[in-house]
Amino acid sequence: MVQAHAARFQNKDKDTARRPVSRHHQPKSAHLGDFDVSPRVVAISVLAAPIGAASAFVAAGLLKLIALFTNLAFHSRFSFATSTPGDTTHRWLILVMPVIGGLVIGLMARYGSEKIRGHGMPEAIEAILVGGSKVQPRVAILKPLSSAISIGTGGPFGAEGPIIMTGGAVGSIVAQFLRVTADERKTLLVAGSAAGMAATFNAPLASILLAVELLLFEWRPRSYLPVAVSAVTAAIVRGPILGTKPIFGGAQVPMHLPIPAYGLCVVAGVAAGLLALLATALVYFSEDTFAKLPIHWMWWPTIGGAIIGVGGLIEPRALGVGYDVIGQLLTGQATVGLIFGILVVKTLIWGLSLGSGTSGGVLAPMFMIGGALGAAEGMVFPHISPGFWVLVSLAGVLGGVMRSPLTGIVFCVELTHEINAIIPMVVTASSAYLLSVIILKRSVLTEKIARRGLHLTREYSVDPLEVHLVRHFEIPVATVFAADQSAAEATAMLQAAHEGKDVDGLLAQRLYPVLDQDGRLTGVVTRAELLHGDLHDLRPLAELARPAITVHPGQTLREAAGIMAKHRITRVLVVDGGECCHVEGVLSLRELLHARRIDLHEEHHSERILTLQLLRGFRLRNTDPNESAAVQ
Repeated sequence: MVQAHAARFQNKDKDTARRPVSRHHQPKSAHLGDFDVSPRVVAISVLAAPIGAASAFVAAGLLKLIALFTNLAFHSRFSFATSTPGDTTHRWLILVMPVIGGLVIGLMARYGSEKIRGHGMPEAIEAILVGGSKVQPRVAILKPLSSAISIGTGGPFGAEGPIIMTGGAVGSIVAQFLRVTADERKTLLVAGSAAGMAATFNAPLASILLAVELLLFEWRPRSYLPVAVSAVTAAIVRGPILGTKPIFGGAQVPMHLPIPAYGLCVVAGVAAGLLALLATALVYFSEDTFAKLPIHWMWWPTIGGAIIGVGGLIEPRALGVGYDVIGQLLTGQATVGLIFGILVVKTLIWGLSLGSGTSGGVLAPMFMIGGALGAAEGMVFPHISPGFWVLVSLAGVLGGVMRSPLTGIVFCVELTHEINAIIPMVVTASSAYLLSVIILKRSVLTEKIARRGLHLTREYSVDPLEVHLVRHFEIPVATVFAADQSAAEATAMLQAAHEGKDVDGLLAQRLYPVLDQDGRLTGVVTRAELLHGDLHDLRPLAELARPAITVHPGQTLREAAGIMAKHRITRVLVVDGGECCHVEGVLSLRELLHARRIDLHEEHHSERILTLQLLRGFRLRNTDPNESAAVQ
């Protein structure tokens, strides 16, 4: 016999409005909190500390390796002292060495690992997105070695991309020896990446922000805490090895700026955004052009090396990492020839050679190019300080190229310790970011990911299902069956309703609770099972029913969606959670979509709340009656 099940339900509102929620008599959801965090995060954070220390030593080793190859290639000496390719006494080496370096990179990529190609960041992102955060051990060896050869033989790249990839490989390899989840392995990979960057630039905060904006794809305690531990550990270990002074000093930004300077910061941001668009387009124009060549990709870095060599003959200071040039730009010591040589030659050889698939990073070239742009602007804009326009333009180019303005701003502050430049850098970086995101769909860091058939969104927001509770969207259960009722009887009732008019609305429901004599839930049966059942099946429904998958009214819709996904179902029963397990309602995929429609409505529906007439009426209601009569 079919029983009517009465419970407390809210009436459904319109799809485009929120359901009213009473502030009183609402049962508490004790399991919910601001963050979903497990004590396991402590163990992962402890593990991140040695990964950070190891990544710091790897970063220092890579910098020394770059110096060694630079000395061997251009100065014929075995030395780990810092040197630059442009200081060589043999000009012909500038043309030859990048070609030899490109040939070696191509051979290493073909016969070692193709993962060493590129600037490191897309490879790290791809490993996180689709690779289960697993990095092959040989990549941890070949990537820094190939990058050291590429930069040491004159490549106009930075060490940060390879270090990010190598540090990530350290974290991933350690995690692969442990029994951890894929998310925990991702956290340790990113912890190693952030540590490598923090050790390279003595910029732990910017490294953490970079991890959040570009690698973690989330902002949660379970990932932030281990990354922070790793980055801070790397910065501490860096001190005795590489020092703690700012990498670039001398910008001398004053505490107070004239108001017109902020307007010019917007102009500088627009110029930086345009340069970022040009640099991004140049890289992928080069990549598309190389892809059309009728030769194996192994030879592409050799051609890229030839381009570097020709550019080096025009402007030798454009070769290598170029930290000394950035220092000259920030202190106002760069000549006009060096400024425009870097702005033009560095941009061209970096973009064209990076598209060949060689190994090298993005940040250091962007420092040089952005700094040169700012130095050029400083010839026209009012003088503020020796490196003011260089510094703000550097932040602007980072904001436009990487589309990570917060990282760019904090990065520049940590590199220079120029705290007075924060506001103008925010203006410039945000202006460049605005122009970049409006015009370009992808950045230089993510376009390669998209070309491999993957989609990466960098918009982080709260899941709309996380802000709604099950009790706000559950619907009544109109029909339940008794546990001792026969399957044949239930089937006959539904078939009769299907053949005739469904007066009782039996077919409107697709999931039927099966209750015992005390009203307790014993299982569920589906409409399809009963409609196609046997009219001679005398078994009680208690034997036919399957275990019920349930949720509680105080759970979020996101938790309910996770339960549905886990069990591959589209409906769950809502129960009170007490010992009797009374059924309160049912939640289906349709209700989840309704919650999503509310979010879409708030995002896209425009409406006017206040009008002049409404304000006038409010004013009249709150004035003296005699004054109101006078007004009328």
